[in-house]
Amino acid sequence: MKTCLVVDDSKVIRKVARHILETLDFTVREACDGQEALQCCLESVPDVILLDWNMPVMSGMDFLRALRDSDITQRPKVVFCTTENGMAYIRAAIEAGADEYVMKPFDRETLASKLQIVGMA
Repeated sequence: MKTCLVVDDSKVIRKVARHILETLDFTVREACDGQEALQCCLESVPDVILLDWNMPVMSGMDFLRALRDSDITQRPKVVFCTTENGMAYIRAAIEAGADEYVMKPFDRETLASKLQIVGMA
């Protein structure tokens, strides 16, 4: 079964994402900020990460850079999931190592298509 780490400081977003991902046959873990997400990845690397941009402690961009600089050899796919929709944000996320980008609020169909694009569906 594929694994997904949902990283978002909103409990509601994590719950919605978990529900959608579980209907898509993913095993889901959650983290409320980038620091917790990095710790989760060091313990067990997920297949894909659904990553929020704006979070306390460690932002999504800082997490992405820390993940890239870590000793983890198996690179998970990363789908940025945020309200930031400017082209500059999208470009910055892709340049930092994100594989895809999804806007909040998202639905099952949108998330499923993004996961398919990154080879996880």
